[in-house]
Amino acid sequence: MGKRIISQNRGRGSPNYRAPSHKAKGSIKHPKTDQNDTIYGKVTSLKHDSSRSAPVARVLFDNGEERFILAPEGISVGEKIACGISADIKPGNVLNLSEIPEGAPVCNIESNPGDGGKFARSSGVSATLIAHERGRVVIQMPSGELKWLNPKCRATIGIVAGGGRVDKPFLKAGKKYHKLKTRATKYPRVSG
Repeated sequence: MGKRIISQNRGRGSPNYRAPSHKAKGSIKHPKTDQNDTIYGKVTSLKHDSSRSAPVARVLFDNGEERFILAPEGISVGEKIACGISADIKPGNVLNLSEIPEGAPVCNIESNPGDGGKFARSSGVSATLIAHERGRVVIQMPSGELKWLNPKCRATIGIVAGGGRVDKPFLKAGKKYHKLKTRATKYPRVSG
């Protein structure tokens, strides 16, 4: 009796190819706010999330909501962050793209207003706001691609923490084995 080829096994969803999503800290999205409102929060802890490459920050907002956000470089426990139209331009704050100056590094950018963030979410990554033109905002993605987005889409100021992750070699097969246990992939992958 033969064996299923890898692509068929992956489609079947056997345990080797099923992501351990129960280990995730939760969804990482911008907090829900009114377009003309600003809410303030305090970073209570920084955590490792095994389901993503970047660290996450637990934030307690003044409306009582507690939420995980992607931790930008330079943020620390006890720091205050703001989400809304009157927030300052500093790492960790969430603003509409229309309020962010040109040339600023941004991460966790929304594709459509209110979706919580879709672009530039990996460790050490940021996009650059290039221009405000004709009712659209031009963003240069980490790949170099230009995207025209709605000015009401929100983004976090700064670069996602955890940069330099790909520079450090694994050195041992066991380290790579444990790293890939958190992904929906099979390791080791033999040729043949």
